[in-house]
Amino acid sequence: MTIVYQIGHSLYLNITNRCPNQCGFCVRYKTDSIQGYDLTLAAEPSVKEILEAIGNPARFREIVFCGYGEPLVRLAEVIAVSKFLKGKNIPVRVNTNGQGNLIHQRNIIPEIAPYISTISVSLNAENEDVYNQICQPSFGPGTYQKVKEFILACKPYIANIIVTAVAVPQVNIKTIQQIVEQELGVRFKLRHNDDIVQENSYGHK
Repeated sequence: MTIVYQIGHSLYLNITNRCPNQCGFCVRYKTDSIQGYDLTLAAEPSVKEILEAIGNPARFREIVFCGYGEPLVRLAEVIAVSKFLKGKNIPVRVNTNGQGNLIHQRNIIPEIAPYISTISVSLNAENEDVYNQICQPSFGPGTYQKVKEFILACKPYIANIIVTAVAVPQVNIKTIQQIVEQELGVRFKLRHNDDIVQENSYGHK
């Protein structure tokens, strides 16, 4: 099974296939592989297996948690691996749907912030109705607002915050960008469906 996969100078960590969203644009529903890598996990890898799969992290520009699932489902493993990489001065990015606090029923940001350089959060909609329609969150109504609250809660702890949206017909990208830049006060990045298939489930590069 593929625990790590390289794209360019970055190494991606595929540590779970679990996710509380069922996004209609998710690559999991489009292909079994990313650039020839089969990301379907027979079992979730341990911290030891993840570190062994990484090998020498100094070979890479950054290490990114992003595969076929939501990495913050496995919070303890993300922290353990990120802490190790931080000790090696390797930049770490976490690509997330922003539901980590819902998953663990507490504010997890202070726990992960000391060990990561960048957090990239998928917002993907301009309001709750659209979000529920295209992302189908298992946490139900209110999830969209909780994702925005997660982004705001990151600001005191993490310097580099990126919020993304995928260009699909159901969403108003201009409105999303205004929400991200004016209401949330962080950097916006637009993603396209072709990028998703080329990279990963959230479409972050």
